Amino acid sequence: MTDLNIPNLNIKPDKNIFKKKLNLRRKSKRRLFTESFFLFILSVLLVYLNYLIPNKSLLLQNLPSTFNKSFLLFIDLFSYFYEIFLVIFIFVSSFTALILMLGSFNRLFKVFKRKSKQIVYK
Repeated sequence: MTDLNIPNLNIKPDKNIFKKKLNLRRKSKRRLFTESFFLFILSVLLVYLNYLIPNKSLLLQNLPSTFNKSFLLFIDLFSYFYEIFLVIFIFVSSFTALILMLGSFNRLFKVFKRKSKQIVYK
C-alpha cells in the first residue's frame, strides 16, 4: 500500500499550467557582443550589395511605369484564362467521350459474342 499515490484534493489547480514559461535570464555580455557583431556584419554586407547594383536612380524613376505595365499584363492574363480553360475542357471532354465510346463498343461486342447458353458449373 505504500506504492499507492492518493491525490491531494485540497491543492488549487495551477491557472497558468499551459502558458509557456519565459526565460527570464539575462544574456551574457559575450553573447550580446557576438550577436551585435553578426548583426553589424550582415548590415555591412547588405549595404555593399546595394552599392553593387547599377543604375539605382534609373530603376527608382521607372518604378511607377513598371508597376503599371505589370498590372496591365496581369489583367491580360486573367482575360485569357477563359480561353485557356475552354480549350482544356474541350480536350478533356473529347478524351472522356472517346473512352466512354470505346467502353460501350466493348460491351456491345461482348454481348454479341456471347454464346447462346452458358452453363455455370459450381
